[in-house]
Amino acid sequence: MGKFIIHGGRQLSGTIKPQGSKNEALQVICATLLTDQVVTLYNIPNITDVQHLMKLLVLLGVSITPLDDGGYQFCAMDLDKEVMCTTVFRQTYTKVRGSIMLLAPLLIRFKQVAIAKPGGDRIGRRGLHAHFEGFEQLGVAFYYDGAKATWEAKCAALKGADVLMPEASVTGTANLIMAASMAKGKTIIYPAACEPHIQQLCHMLIAMGARITGIGSNVLTIEGVQGLRSTTHTILPDLLEIGSFIGLAAATQSALTITDVPIKFFAPIWYCFKQLGIVIETQENKVHIPLQPFHAIKTEMDGKLVTLYDTIWPGIPADLISIAVVAAVHAQGHILIHQKMFESRLFFVDHLIEMGARLVLCDPHRIHIVGLGPHHRLQGTHMSSSDIRAGIALLIAALAAEGTSTIENIGQIDRGYECIDQRLNNLGASIERVS
Repeated sequence: MGKFIIHGGRQLSGTIKPQGSKNEALQVICATLLTDQVVTLYNIPNITDVQHLMKLLVLLGVSITPLDDGGYQFCAMDLDKEVMCTTVFRQTYTKVRGSIMLLAPLLIRFKQVAIAKPGGDRIGRRGLHAHFEGFEQLGVAFYYDGAKATWEAKCAALKGADVLMPEASVTGTANLIMAASMAKGKTIIYPAACEPHIQQLCHMLIAMGARITGIGSNVLTIEGVQGLRSTTHTILPDLLEIGSFIGLAAATQSALTITDVPIKFFAPIWYCFKQLGIVIETQENKVHIPLQPFHAIKTEMDGKLVTLYDTIWPGIPADLISIAVVAAVHAQGHILIHQKMFESRLFFVDHLIEMGARLVLCDPHRIHIVGLGPHHRLQGTHMSSSDIRAGIALLIAALAAEGTSTIENIGQIDRGYECIDQRLNNLGASIERVS
């Protein structure tokens, strides 16, 4: 894979527009298989995870027609079940975590499917039990073939049920929503994830003829229908990219304006960075981060140490924690950051320690950070990106550091951020992409 060479220590300035939401794109692209009519999607981000998923659809026989402004038309009229047994399909399937959300539409179309282990970030255990246990309650039988390392699923007919989820899994909820939308009878999903991209998926399916209530809550009620129809849907801007730009502005002491911000979903992002003392100004659908000489980490009312942690929506997203870490390193004050979900996500901080960050990795889930503010500058170093969010956090650290840094394995960053080097260079950064 390629690498970035970053010349740090530069203030950035200007206006940047976020890409379409990666997580929403993966869900709604899978949902296009639920109908044999044309579905049009706009604001699809041009990132490698999306490219791999669209390749899977093409292999299955989906006709994909590009339009202007990141739009595509999908028509899944004729699908080829046998292609799932091919090596190229299996290899592509294992490159992206979102491929697991093909399970529901393929079960609806074929009644029997075989799936390999999906790919994605290597950030710890990411089980599929929420998917399998939920589907079993709808009448799906699973069998694991150890020799082929595949799960085989079959179901003559999906039947509505009161589905008790083992956890509020986002991709698990998305899979069950799609399955229940065409199951016979009523399905209640609890506890359901309710992230913005889950809400967007529900609204898209309703436009296609699905019957879903409880959107935005952790209880979803779905009345199955016999068929879904054509629709046009626009993907939300990516909240995690917006959070990345806020962290970038704070770490590099830059003034940035972010356009096309879905303000109604912005509260958890705002709260996260407000705890770090970062000033954020909002106006209509814009967010402005003014130039701050320093930002100071908040304390509790009685002066005690603040703990920042991820939780299910509408709490701080887990994918925002890596960006919060690098923003806190550049703040003044102490903070404990607790990443609850994945036991390997925080290991990237070894690179920050090498750059001079004052922090202690207490255990796989908690970091104590002593932010020394702008008077203590990180120093450039050689790093490697382990996952999407660690990659962008290291890129932010490199841009804020004195000297030159190199980040290897930037394919991880490209999985979630569209042309990030070009877009940040337009703001005054110095990032060179080397093949």
